[in-house]
Amino acid sequence: MGTTGRAPDERGADEVDGRASQGSSVAGTLGSVLRLVLVSGVTGAALAALVVGAILERVPVLLAGGGTLVLLILLALLGGRRQAARRKPPVTRTALARIEDLRATSGEMADVPVKFRLTVAPEPEDGRPAYRVKISQQINLVDIPAYRPRGIAVVEYRPDEPWEVRIVTRPTPEWSRRAEEAEIDSAPESTLVKDPDGGGGSWCLLGLLALLAGAALVVLLFRADLFPSGDGDTGASPKPSSTTSSSRTFTVSTTVSGPSSSMLALGRMRETATRLEARAGTSDVTAITIEAGRMEIRGDSARPPGGTVHLRMLPYELFPALVSEARTTLGVREPRSWRIDVTSGTGAGPRVRVTVTGAEGTAHLDADATARIVDRRPVRETADSG
Repeated sequence: MGTTGRAPDERGADEVDGRASQGSSVAGTLGSVLRLVLVSGVTGAALAALVVGAILERVPVLLAGGGTLVLLILLALLGGRRQAARRKPPVTRTALARIEDLRATSGEMADVPVKFRLTVAPEPEDGRPAYRVKISQQINLVDIPAYRPRGIAVVEYRPDEPWEVRIVTRPTPEWSRRAEEAEIDSAPESTLVKDPDGGGGSWCLLGLLALLAGAALVVLLFRADLFPSGDGDTGASPKPSSTTSSSRTFTVSTTVSGPSSSMLALGRMRETATRLEARAGTSDVTAITIEAGRMEIRGDSARPPGGTVHLRMLPYELFPALVSEARTTLGVREPRSWRIDVTSGTGAGPRVRVTVTGAEGTAHLDADATARIVDRRPVRETADSG
């Protein structure tokens, strides 16, 4: 039963049909690529908008990202339902195939995966020439001896997707008889058909790149707010308030903004103090003021070492706990602001005062150089003393 030879006019018609189907396949693949890039890019931008909006506390950006994600999910669900409604059950045809080669891989189950190289010979009424295909199918160990190279097997294939081939392990008596009597010529290697969507890794990589590109675009749009240059320094250099031949007073401050805009972030206070020390040119200051997004140091070179505060010796890592203690235990239910003032003490080292302000008024607590609380002034006591 040779099936590789066909009349010239039939081959010509097949070539025309093949070119038409190839053009349609290219257009379909290009559309799939564009759709994948667009959806992945928009998804990445929406996810980045959610993160950026949360970091910068910008509700419009947050809502835009969340709304876009919800819209994408709804469109995906609607598109899936439409495709399911339009999808027709696959049409399969039965044919004979020549086993060019087979290789069973290791397996511990009764059914083991077997890789076949076949020459499928569709029936003459199908109007398709013989072609080669590679498949993998689970075959029972008992049935494997029935499949051998150059043998004939009964298969089912889909005319619209010829690479979808399945060996019929229990064919009807009629097809079993035809398989025993048939002789099929091997089709050329050039007729090998493959699944055009078999490169799933390439599609995943393309989708990932588009996702990252969309996210990067949103980050670039907000890069000025996310990564402020110089952390928003308010003074480029120390500002001397008065200068004489024997003394120098100075005030240096800086504000911070961005993802770690709060001074309460771990390590933020010490990092900012180190930067201010470098700008002032000294680590001995007379006072330090720390607020949520600002730090200021003041100094006087005429002060003796005992009357100054050494910037590097302060326990900055313990200050956030003092702020939390002041905000929760001094009678201010909803603090609007807080401030830390560090000044030189009277022999016992620096004095740390944490002040919180809210609708109820102002309260503060005092601590020593080790951040140990030595005094509390709740709202009422502060008002009475004032």
